[in-house]
Amino acid sequence: MVNIESRFTELVYSSRRTTLGRKSMTGGVAPASRDRIQFTFKFEGVRYRPTLPIVPSEANLRRARQKLARIQQSIANSTFSFAEEFPDFRHLKQVPGEGSPRTCNEVFDAYLAHCQSRLEKDDLASVTVATYRRVLNGAWRPLIGGTRFLSVQYSTLVEVADRARCSKKTYNNALSVLRRAFKFGYRDHPDKHDPTAGLKSVRMRKKDRPVIDPFTIQDAERLIAAIHGDWGEAQGNYDELRFFTGLRPSEEIALTVADFDAFAGTLRVSKARVAGLDKDCTKTGEDRTITLCPRAVAVLKHQLALRTQLVRAGKIRHDHLFFKSNGEPIRNLQYPYVRWVKTLGRQRTARYRKPYCARHSSVSWDLMVGQNPLWVAKQHGHSILTMLRVYAAWAEGMVETDIAAINHAMANRPIDDEPIESAAGRGATTAICQ
Repeated sequence: MVNIESRFTELVYSSRRTTLGRKSMTGGVAPASRDRIQFTFKFEGVRYRPTLPIVPSEANLRRARQKLARIQQSIANSTFSFAEEFPDFRHLKQVPGEGSPRTCNEVFDAYLAHCQSRLEKDDLASVTVATYRRVLNGAWRPLIGGTRFLSVQYSTLVEVADRARCSKKTYNNALSVLRRAFKFGYRDHPDKHDPTAGLKSVRMRKKDRPVIDPFTIQDAERLIAAIHGDWGEAQGNYDELRFFTGLRPSEEIALTVADFDAFAGTLRVSKARVAGLDKDCTKTGEDRTITLCPRAVAVLKHQLALRTQLVRAGKIRHDHLFFKSNGEPIRNLQYPYVRWVKTLGRQRTARYRKPYCARHSSVSWDLMVGQNPLWVAKQHGHSILTMLRVYAAWAEGMVETDIAAINHAMANRPIDDEPIESAAGRGATTAICQ
């Protein structure tokens, strides 16, 4: 019977002699010991023979040859990282630029640089890149940034994620961004397992979604009047318009003078401003032209008149439709939000609601006065399914006095002396406020 140990030794030395010849008969892969496989390849003009702790069975040697082929391809593509493939190589510090394995911070930097490149090619929105950067820098860098990228384990990520005290939506967003960054980093290592692949987002139930809480027309009118009194016409017009158009806040602060067609009584919605960054599209990616009720037309005409005064005074040198009281454009939503909170906090007749509830109010009012649901969905830029599922309940149980009050508010501005008509004529008033 042949001695197994001597046969293995013979196989090892035979493989080494063959590898050292002019043409390798082992494909650059050979047994190094009972529990290690040796790889032979050139990197930056130098031949290296690192090993990995793998039992040199026939199946493992075959897989090792496939791994070596991927290594050689990554060397040719300039994406090879010696430290990541062979972190235990005893001469690692002698490899130029590969003295330490790549960390999560370095992968995050590379991913964000890639996202910035896509942004410059108009393949990503600026607010998307800003969100990725904010999540990676705020949620993940402080906790795993210095960790070796390929050493990060699933259990570590779960522990870090579960430690956060945040809403379900924030939790899911943090996991989504991390998965994207890790997927990017693991494209250089298709033979390795990405630990973020197993991270599961939490389930969003109906009760977890924002509550739809519209204002009554009476509470809305009191709030509009209070904002005009507290902050002046520039701020008052801004908040008044949101109740009678249902614009998203990010859409409203991005409006320009050219978007308003006073003769047709319409407003073009084709862009947004989020976190101070301009986007050339709306949240849904679809442009829309909304038909304004007479109240909204009047608000915009007052706003244009105020704008003309500030232009003549040399305080406005931009084309934005809404601006601060000093003429500067509103760059972020924090500015109007703070004023909304302070004024509503002083109102004893209405509970606190976020500014977005003005949009909810506009949708609900349109349904309550009998507008076509398809028309309402197109006006506000969402699907008819969303509109019926989320808002339709508010049209139930309506009373005639509420309908009459809403119709009157859409056609009349309390601070004006007589009923408002759109630039398109009295016929438009009848059509909108039927």
